[in-house]
Amino acid sequence: MAMAEREFPNFTLRTGASREGSRYTALLSSHPADGSFPSYFAVYENRSFRDEASAAAAAEKALGLVMGVEEDGAPVFAEGETGFDDDKLDPAEPEPQL
Repeated sequence: MAMAEREFPNFTLRTGASREGSRYTALLSSHPADGSFPSYFAVYENRSFRDEASAAAAAEKALGLVMGVEEDGAPVFAEGETGFDDDKLDPAEPEPQL
């Protein structure tokens, strides 16, 4: 399965998927430019995927949402960003009344 990657100052982020039992987890790996060991970050930790292709696609979507990289290589996302559209309200629909 092909990995997507993006360059950031001092790091390259790559997508991936990891099997955990019968499910898959979407991952981003952060590879330091100095050649030291990469770090791995699960994305969408509250979700798992039935197949590797779905997990890899989710990781690729997450990579596109990365705004930058912290000093330790951790990806930075916008505040409240989940990467999933199902938690966002449709602007055409009124907000639910509490």
